[in-house]
Amino acid sequence: MLHRAVWHCGQRYASCGWPLSVGRRTGVGSPAAAVALFEAIQAELALNYVGVQFYCGAQQHIESYEARRQAIAERAALLRAVIDALGAVGGRPRIVTGGGTGSHVIDAEIGVFNELQVGSYIFMDRQYSDCDLTGSAGTTFETSLAIDARVISANHTSLVTVDAGFKAFATEAGAPPILSGAVQGATFRFMGDEQGCVIPPRGEAPPRLGEVVTFATPHCDPTVNLYEAYHVVKGDTLVGIWPIEARGRSA
Repeated sequence: MLHRAVWHCGQRYASCGWPLSVGRRTGVGSPAAAVALFEAIQAELALNYVGVQFYCGAQQHIESYEARRQAIAERAALLRAVIDALGAVGGRPRIVTGGGTGSHVIDAEIGVFNELQVGSYIFMDRQYSDCDLTGSAGTTFETSLAIDARVISANHTSLVTVDAGFKAFATEAGAPPILSGAVQGATFRFMGDEQGCVIPPRGEAPPRLGEVVTFATPHCDPTVNLYEAYHVVKGDTLVGIWPIEARGRSA
């Protein structure tokens, strides 16, 4: 099988500290609960309180910029209330961290965070590419993470089979877009664990047996976890192979 993760460019991002977390999915859900957790941390000699983390995961992929901005602003009101409540008991956070690729422009405008956790922009994927990230409907970041697959069967005139299926991509975000190796308008369809098919528009020729088709990731985070290493390329030149240390550690 050819399929592999290819990181074309970018840099790693590292967050600092282990802040108190606020949110609906994890962490505390109210200013009062944040204060109670802060006081519990203060009572433990082994713990060091540094600030607050606030991540609006459900809002990151709202495609409309204005709708996303309104949703983020509503959530920011809770964050401000938490900060004020902590400040009233001597716990005003030194670090206020959070945000994301989908909200980075909005977060900067709102001005509550002093650290932004904007990670996916390094790669980009189908979910974020479908969003208007800035309100201008322009392209903010380029796709730099790709999956190469090879045509392994071409016994139909209207489609070909490639060696990348459910085991090659995260699947909850739909089919991967095709970046190269097939005619404009060609689409991908999952055909099982190991295989998928590339379907060209009616009347167009599919890729030939043995040719490489390159896909963008539907959702970059859980796709990266499926691979042992990044193949880092500059132009057409392989410049490095970087191991993915989180491989197999999602359980």
